[in-house]
Amino acid sequence: MSPDPAHLNVIITGATGMVGEGVLLTCLEHPAIASVLLVSRKPYGLQHPKLKECILPDFMHLDNIRDQLNGYDACFFCAGISSAGISEADYTHITYDITLHFAEVLAGLNPNMVFCYVSGALTDSTEKGRIMWARVKGRTENALTRLGFRGVYNFRPGFMRATPGQRNIKSYYNLIGWAYPLLHTLLPNQVSTLHDVGIAMIRCVQQGYPKQILEIKDINALAKS
Repeated sequence: MSPDPAHLNVIITGATGMVGEGVLLTCLEHPAIASVLLVSRKPYGLQHPKLKECILPDFMHLDNIRDQLNGYDACFFCAGISSAGISEADYTHITYDITLHFAEVLAGLNPNMVFCYVSGALTDSTEKGRIMWARVKGRTENALTRLGFRGVYNFRPGFMRATPGQRNIKSYYNLIGWAYPLLHTLLPNQVSTLHDVGIAMIRCVQQGYPKQILEIKDINALAKS
């Protein structure tokens, strides 16, 4: 049975990062979101009637929190790291192994769940390209689609405008964030807002989407639909 599209309970990871925080703030203000469970390695530190936090130092060890992960309609998996300065083995462990382990546990507990994974523009679905992070992200996307969720949607955003009130802003954003209005005018299919990413995720749960991979233009179109 599909979830009530007007009463959704969601899990969010990565809220202490820029993307996850933007998605979180969108969910907290959206009338269709009934509750949010943050699963994080460290506290986000916000009090809100919709919000609960689960602190999990190691995402590979979920036995003690399985009961807390049961009964949810969606997971918005926004956790991730940059590939800069780390080996392919370490990046694969963090990006592929941890993500798949977490998703496998959720699929066992909530097979009717929709899983939205934040990947990135230029991710390599063939898993064979020259760019390391793109191969690993592509492998992760492909594996997620085979887990048996009701729906899996891989989000590939590019440059995103932060949501007002965000605290976890990347340092580079403070230097180039001013350019968003210009980029949106010149290259509307190459940029989006974090608010629109969150709205598009919610709509994937409510109504689905004909593609499992959402490029920037898909994210923007779905958010505006």
